[in-house]
Amino acid sequence: MLFEKLSIFCGNAHPALASAICDHLGMPLGRADVFEFSNENIFVRILDHVRQHDVFIVQPTSSPVQRSIMELLIMIDALKRASAGRITAVVPYFGYARTDKKDQPRVPITARLIADLITVAGANRVLTMDLHAGQIQGFFSIPVDELTALYTLSRYFIDKQLRNPVVVAADEGIVKRARNFADRLEVPLAIVEKRRTGEKVQVMNVIGDVAGKQAIIIDDEVDTAGSLVKGTNAILQSGASEVYAAITHGVLSGPAIERLSASPLKELVITDTIPLPPQKRIPILTSLSVAPLIAETIRRIHVGEPVGELYDKYK
Repeated sequence: MLFEKLSIFCGNAHPALASAICDHLGMPLGRADVFEFSNENIFVRILDHVRQHDVFIVQPTSSPVQRSIMELLIMIDALKRASAGRITAVVPYFGYARTDKKDQPRVPITARLIADLITVAGANRVLTMDLHAGQIQGFFSIPVDELTALYTLSRYFIDKQLRNPVVVAADEGIVKRARNFADRLEVPLAIVEKRRTGEKVQVMNVIGDVAGKQAIIIDDEVDTAGSLVKGTNAILQSGASEVYAAITHGVLSGPAIERLSASPLKELVITDTIPLPPQKRIPILTSLSVAPLIAETIRRIHVGEPVGELYDKYK
């Protein structure tokens, strides 16, 4: 499949995902030098002709977060100065998304700051997936297409054919997404009620009937896995027979792998919005690729087809 004046580049954050996207589109990944000098300054040089091209930069702002963000910004600037026709920042995982509001005195709204940086650097639009909070779209003054892994994850569990499943929202903030997931599986919904104090999470209660059922916890992100493990234990204590989790972004930082390995969680299903190094590939972890979804979205944006109709085939 060949596209006129379409170019896809990536930084060092997730080249495997960028290559998979290009494979689905039947085109090569753009060539660029992106590296860090000994003084920690990042250098970018675009090696392909991009004048008046429709350019997409695949770069989740995942670990190392600060370097990933700077690579993205500098690549945008380099492409703008190379006279690219349109630049789309493809950010499957949007770092700092949790800092989306001023919830205590004298703190920043870093998600808004990152949105401003991407815009000022010269991006014309943003393509992302399952933002922590929907209002982050409004932080941008350029078009934002937010994809969802809902259909990819729900299809996995539909095909799994669990005997008596129930979908469980990880907290009150994810209820809408969890309800859509439950509708896809045509199963009931429950909610984990929890209270967060700083970085500490206290699970208060499980609202809904999970007794004797196979619970599927829904969330947008798993970081240190503390909340996930506590939620799993609470659901099992409420009588569930097994607990699974379907989570878009597998950050898995700090003690996450150790906690998950020791937990009673049956299976954690994530997507490849963030690279998964070998040392984190534990037996209970399953990773699904979002490359086909992003590739089709890039195709639609490039040829001018509606992105909103992307999920019609899943309905």
